[in-house]
Amino acid sequence: MKLHKESKGTITVATILFIIIGALAIYFLKMWSLLIILPLLVVYSLVFWFFRVPNRDILDHKENVIAPVDGKVVMIKEVEETEFIKGKAIQVSIFMSPLNVHICRYPVSGEVIYKKYHPGKYLVAWHEKSSTENERTTVAIESLTNHKVVFRQIAGYVARRIVFYCNEGDQAKAGHEFGFIKFGSRMDVFLPLDTEIICKIGDITKGGLDVIAKMKE
Repeated sequence: MKLHKESKGTITVATILFIIIGALAIYFLKMWSLLIILPLLVVYSLVFWFFRVPNRDILDHKENVIAPVDGKVVMIKEVEETEFIKGKAIQVSIFMSPLNVHICRYPVSGEVIYKKYHPGKYLVAWHEKSSTENERTTVAIESLTNHKVVFRQIAGYVARRIVFYCNEGDQAKAGHEFGFIKFGSRMDVFLPLDTEIICKIGDITKGGLDVIAKMKE
C-alpha cells in the first residue's frame, strides 16, 4: 500500500508510542498485556489506512467538475461567496470522515488565479458556519470554460492541519492532487449559477473519478 508523503511525521510518532506503550504493557502486565496491545494495534493500523494513496486512473476533463475528495455530499445550495467571487454561486459541500482518503484534488482544469490560508475555529466540519469561521484555505481557478471556480479546504473538529501545494499561475488538472487534510474535514466547491449539478445530497463520492457537475462553455 502506498502512503502519502504527509504521513511521515504522524507514523513516526505513532510507531514510537506503540513501541513504548507495548513494552511497558508487556513488562508490567505480562500475559494481560494483550488487552492493551491489541486495541493499540487496531489504532496503529488505522493510522496507516488513513494515509493510503489509492491508484486511480484520472481522465482529462474540460466541462466536467470532478469530486475533489472522497466523502459524502452534505450540501447543495445557492449562496453568496464573499471572498473571491463576491456574488452568488452554487455551493457543493463534501464531508470526509476519518476513514476516507484525505487527498484533495482540483475539481476543474485551468489556471490557479488565487490562493489564501485563513486561520480560524474548529467547529465540526458539517456545521454550516465552518465554511467561513474554521481554519481553511481558498483557491480559485480560471477554468478551461472561462469560469471562475472557487474551492475551499475546511478543517473540522478533529482535523488540525491543512496543506496545499498549489501557487498562483499553476496549471490545474481536474482530479489531480493539490493538497491534503489530516483527520476529518470538508471541501466546499463554489460554481457558477448556470452549472448543471449532477450529484445530489447523500451521494458518496470518489475524488478524482466522480463527476459532480458540468459547466457550460
